[in-house]
Amino acid sequence: MFKGFDRRDRIVRLSLAALGVLCAAAATAAATADPKAAPAPAADKSPVTATPPVPAKRCFRLHDWNGWRTPDGKTMYIRIGVSDLWRIDMTGTCGGLRSSSSHLVTRVHSGDLVCDALDLDLSVQDTNGFTEPCIIQSIRPLTDVETKALDSKDRP
Repeated sequence: MFKGFDRRDRIVRLSLAALGVLCAAAATAAATADPKAAPAPAADKSPVTATPPVPAKRCFRLHDWNGWRTPDGKTMYIRIGVSDLWRIDMTGTCGGLRSSSSHLVTRVHSGDLVCDALDLDLSVQDTNGFTEPCIIQSIRPLTDVETKALDSKDRP
């Protein structure tokens, strides 16, 4: 049938030919259509709202961590650098965080950089060597409004 062409070439040529026929038919239909036959869609009267831009992912280096406080054992506020405050939410209460004799143990999975909950493992070790894991649900920087609203006793 098509000498010198293999099956794949025939399929491509037939597909392109069919596509050309469909495009020509659509162009003919559009050119001969009565513009008065179908009413124009009504203009949308709702105000135009732009989708807010997605904020860039924020990260911090573990060596910039300068202290922490917890108001309830389920939420932890950490100071990064001099003035940045971040919030860490746990999936449940990590009781050892409330003890003054506990030692916080951190382990980062991505070198020194922490960007989300999967990058950091937290646990609390008491004076007897017992270690309690603290399962992190989320890590995020506080906004300026949240930072100003934070109670001074919870501020690291």
